[in-house]
Amino acid sequence: MTKSTYPYPPDEFDVAVPGGAPVGVHRAPRSGWSSVWPFLLVAVICAGVAWGGITLLNGDPGAAQAETPGASASPDPSASASAPADPAASASPTPAAEPPAPTYPGDPAQANLAAVMAVYNASGQQGVAGSTVEKLQGAGFTGEIAAETAGDEMVAANPANTVLYGADRADTATAVAQALGITNLQESEDVTDSAQAVWVVIVTPIP
Repeated sequence: MTKSTYPYPPDEFDVAVPGGAPVGVHRAPRSGWSSVWPFLLVAVICAGVAWGGITLLNGDPGAAQAETPGASASPDPSASASAPADPAASASPTPAAEPPAPTYPGDPAQANLAAVMAVYNASGQQGVAGSTVEKLQGAGFTGEIAAETAGDEMVAANPANTVLYGADRADTATAVAQALGITNLQESEDVTDSAQAVWVVIVTPIP
């Protein structure tokens, strides 16, 4: 169609552009790739955002794998090795020193088993003197043994089980003390002046 026979007045679509390219509805048709690639770009961006979000929520697997060897590493042999035992610490404790054996003034083998004696009950319990007499008789003493109650003066003077003996009666007193398990022996003028050879003062009953 020639310009002289075109029935319409010219408009912006009829204006020529540099290079001779058409404008408006007169542009050349676009290729299929040019209309598809924007959607592909959006899909790639969305996939990247989704992957990044999942990685942040679950943590970095690479970091977890990197930390695993350190956590499962075998312990240092020098740290797990037992310390050498201290000879001083492992040695058996030193036994406590035993108390010295009691000393007695006489020889029990020279005791007079027929000597006259008296047992004084200073415990405040009934029957203590009588039971002590029976123990002495069971130990082989055959002489007369009186069972008495100790007076206040004797109780005050003897706070523990005591064997009082007269002069030259140490052997008999030693035999009496060993038979009853008494370690406190004293020579007494009162016993020397009495008719007995030995007095036994019982403060704590002898089992």
